Amino acid sequence: MNARWFRVRTCLALFLLVAAWAAAQRHRDPFTQAEIDQIRDVSWEPEQRLALYVNFARARLVAMEQLRSDPKIKDRPRQTHDKLDDFLLIYDELNDNIDTYVDRKNDIRKPLKVIIDADTEFQAKLLALRDAAGVSAEEAKQYEFVLTNALDTIDGSVEDHRKLLLEQQEAAKHRKKSDEKPTVSTPER
Repeated sequence: MNARWFRVRTCLALFLLVAAWAAAQRHRDPFTQAEIDQIRDVSWEPEQRLALYVNFARARLVAMEQLRSDPKIKDRPRQTHDKLDDFLLIYDELNDNIDTYVDRKNDIRKPLKVIIDADTEFQAKLLALRDAAGVSAEEAKQYEFVLTNALDTIDGSVEDHRKLLLEQQEAAKHRKKSDEKPTVSTPER
């Protein structure tokens, strides 16, 4: 009976462990099905794909601004938190895609310029939220952590994106110079 009880307890413990792990892995997907389809359709087009991520991130911030200005919205702090979280997840995905295209040696100078402009816009919107007048300390506390993370991520990414653009521009110059060098032909014998 003890061996059987031990097996039952072990199975139950394993089941609870797996259930806890599965619950921890569940995270709200910030993308709609239509957005996922759009991303999938341009998977091999860095310029278009990165532009989509910028647009989706911008849309989350616009939606957050709209809900913050709507007096009918209930549970504004929670919804603000969720929109910020969605923005941050999308922005992280944008950075992951940039890394992928860099690893593939894709020329992403043009989309990087758009991303750097968007970084400035995103920073301004997040700073405006942080410094908003008329927000109670209790309300701000409910989304303060994710807002701080978003600002920190943007601040670090701005530098990274600018540095990467300079590196890509320099690499393009070297490619252009090597393409322009005349080839020396050897006489035939």
